[in-house]
Amino acid sequence: MKRIILIGYMGSGKTTIGRQLALALGLQFYDLDWYIELRYHKKVSEIFAEQGEEHFRDLEQRMLHEVAEFEDVVVSCGGGTPCFFDNMDYMNQQGETVYLKATPEVLCMHLKMGHTIRPLILGKDKEGELLPYIQQTLAEREPFYMKAKHVLDVSLMDNFEKIAITIDLLRKELKV
Repeated sequence: MKRIILIGYMGSGKTTIGRQLALALGLQFYDLDWYIELRYHKKVSEIFAEQGEEHFRDLEQRMLHEVAEFEDVVVSCGGGTPCFFDNMDYMNQQGETVYLKATPEVLCMHLKMGHTIRPLILGKDKEGELLPYIQQTLAEREPFYMKAKHVLDVSLMDNFEKIAITIDLLRKELKV
């Protein structure tokens, strides 16, 4: 039985890496935010807007406990998931946790290119406010992220070839 749980800041590539890793290993892939959206028939951004972050974090914890019980899976968590309740300790108990680490500048670039609406950066102007926001929140979250069993630098993951190399590095790190 394998459980690999990917964590990291939004825009670090958790979904991209998770999907490819699951494919390479013949495992099921679950993105925690997508799982929440399917279960509650609402976008994460709608849950945030309608019921607030506190309510979302409660839902997120419950759904994490569900998904992290599945066997032979790769799970991609939301950027804030490790930072609330005992989520990080729980994930470490459930499987191999991997922090996909990138610099604030790389994260900013990925988020500017992204097509997903991210509730926590909604309304941040793309130039002047986004990078300082990432720097501040990444500094707050990093102590939680660093509790992962494995850390993989993904700062240079900007094309399909580098994604494949990253998957190979991750497989070696996890011995899978």
